[in-house]
Amino acid sequence: MLKIKNILTLTEKCAPTIRLLSSAVPQPSESTTQIETAQIPSDLQQEVLKHPDYFQVHNLFTVKDLFDARIHYGHKEGSLDPKMLPYIYGSRLGHTIFDLDKTAEYLRRALNVAAHIAYRDGVILFLLRGAQNSHLVERYAKECGEFAHTRFWRGGIFTNSEKQFGAVTRLPDLCIFVNTLNTVLTQHTAVRDAAKMGIATIGIVDSNCNPNLLTYLVPGNDDSPVAVEMYCKLFKEAILRGKAKRKEHLEI
Repeated sequence: MLKIKNILTLTEKCAPTIRLLSSAVPQPSESTTQIETAQIPSDLQQEVLKHPDYFQVHNLFTVKDLFDARIHYGHKEGSLDPKMLPYIYGSRLGHTIFDLDKTAEYLRRALNVAAHIAYRDGVILFLLRGAQNSHLVERYAKECGEFAHTRFWRGGIFTNSEKQFGAVTRLPDLCIFVNTLNTVLTQHTAVRDAAKMGIATIGIVDSNCNPNLLTYLVPGNDDSPVAVEMYCKLFKEAILRGKAKRKEHLEI
């Protein structure tokens, strides 16, 4: 009985401390979206937005450069997605051929978008599913100070990020899909997740892909290492141009 009374007395003395600890709620770390960053003067922002090609991305490549990088090669005619038909020039030996004039137009538009996102200090994520070009994509993303995900995509990274990571997480402002497929038949899960969360997307879309969920599509070969390297080089240069202009305008 003496032992029980001692335990009860000790519990009563410690009760306020116990209640305090049990009611304490861990505070999440400050969201990166709430961190104040230096702002570019509004007049400069408007000037940049009004210009059709402020970052001069049109001179990053020519149609011949696309041809030399084999971007015009598509898949076999039997695997052609009907939604990609407007971007096909024709076929040769049973393989579809992209219209490089259209590819150049869409690619310049996508590069301009990437440069503007970088200029606004946005977070850009490169995505690819495939071992062949994964290290290449990761290297170029690192060189321009951005992020890459080239491994298995875990469901909920975008749509349930707070539960996945246990804290408030900033989602990317732009996703660049160097390849929009997981396998030959299935689309990269992040394409759907980004669309659900309203994240802008740029996607290299081959002839066997469905472009419906992408914000900005770029029709072209997404398999050849030469083509993939060219895409990465172009987006890297566009992003660096956007960041350079941001730094220049912040110093004004």
